[in-house]
Amino acid sequence: MEKTEIAAISRLRMGWDGEGVTTLVAFRGCPLRCRWCLNPQLLEQDCPCRLLSPKALFEEIRQDELYFLATGGGVTFGGGEPLLHASFIRSFREECGPQWKINAETSLHVPETALREVLPALDHLYIDIKDMDPGTYRLYTGADNRAVLRNLSLLVSQGLASRCTIRIPLIPEFNSQEATAESVRKVREMGFTDIDLFTYTKNGERKKNLPATPENTATDRPGK
Repeated sequence: MEKTEIAAISRLRMGWDGEGVTTLVAFRGCPLRCRWCLNPQLLEQDCPCRLLSPKALFEEIRQDELYFLATGGGVTFGGGEPLLHASFIRSFREECGPQWKINAETSLHVPETALREVLPALDHLYIDIKDMDPGTYRLYTGADNRAVLRNLSLLVSQGLASRCTIRIPLIPEFNSQEATAESVRKVREMGFTDIDLFTYTKNGERKKNLPATPENTATDRPGK
């Protein structure tokens, strides 16, 4: 059975990684080089990791199954970029079965084949699109956003927009509230309705929700 590098397992979380009680599993590695990366240690080759199979990960996490079942929670895969480990996540879903919620926190900057492979295993995607403007995206991440746009369109075409939360950050020195409002307009036009607006601090962390305005009002999520 395949094994992959797991950089962290964080238990008994609530409120940010999905509904109910969740365990966050962080993979090492990411295709982006964001200027204010939240987890820069996950980009390093010498990042301390454990090599685990899907079955070994399941055996470690199942101690919290009662919490998951009682609260509608489960496991959220993050990183790093979790969708680069699509086959691992598919195998993990086979281990845990359908009762746990399985989420992914992703930039969506991955090959379309990876997204298609992982979708049957996921209940919800939290997608940090950074900014819909190609120039701003490249300046901030060092990459272009064509893969992101293509994958967003795929999710809509598959009827999965309702299973996605689009995270749009205000990134000081890189975009503005006017720019985030334009990003909101574009993703709403595509068909997404669950939109989470917040501000980055300089170490990449979520700071606060932006004030609601007619231009950038985000759909509230239950329990958030």
